Amino acid sequence: MALISVEGLDITFPLYHGNSRSLKRTLAAAVQPARNAPSAHLQQDARDRVVVQVLHDISFRLNPGDRLGLIGSNGAGKTTLLRALAGIYEPVAGRVRVSGTVGALLNTNLGMNVDLSGRENIRLRGLFHGLTRTRIAAVEQDVQDFAELGTFMDMPVKTYSSGMLVRLAFGLATAITPQILLMDEWFLAGDAAFMTKARHRLEALVDRAEILVVSTHQPEVMQAWCTRVLWLDGGAIRMDGPPDMVLPAYLAR
Repeated sequence: MALISVEGLDITFPLYHGNSRSLKRTLAAAVQPARNAPSAHLQQDARDRVVVQVLHDISFRLNPGDRLGLIGSNGAGKTTLLRALAGIYEPVAGRVRVSGTVGALLNTNLGMNVDLSGRENIRLRGLFHGLTRTRIAAVEQDVQDFAELGTFMDMPVKTYSSGMLVRLAFGLATAITPQILLMDEWFLAGDAAFMTKARHRLEALVDRAEILVVSTHQPEVMQAWCTRVLWLDGGAIRMDGPPDMVLPAYLAR
């Protein structure tokens, strides 16, 4: 059974050359919190390094059927939290426990070898997931039909435009159903026709996946797809609840 459990999660990033006085003054001004709002801040760690605290005391639990939306301003910690759930970032304090297979749509280049063709990348992903040749062929055809890349399927990924890369990455990531789907807002970067296809495909995938965690600035996406919204502000949870409760408070800020 899929499960996400986050308890007291803290994540900090070291600032190299952070002992410079001018850098300290600049960064201290940049991360000053808005009035009555939590914010990332400079600290000194056990190794006497200057660090920025990006996430602080994050706790929540997700069970099968949950669809969590992450909302907040730029720099609030949404992508960092997604990367922590994906195992890319290690907690400095607290605990992250994830049970189940994970599919992460966090970066269009994630897991891609840009020197290989789109078709070759699909086959490599299938091998990584332990799929049979028959299943890999089915995934390849599915992604080809969805992405509509034509002859570019057999060209190096580094020759793709950003829109083509999004279509390939999204098609591939949603062709293999994970138990837990983590998704950043880059997947909404396509044109109108692509977004319509992507929405239908994602909704079908979410029906099969057990847990969804999605980050976006678009409240309408939260309202349509999520059963719960986590409002992050300065790396801390400002509000946690159903979309009808959290979104009006966020938009009225």
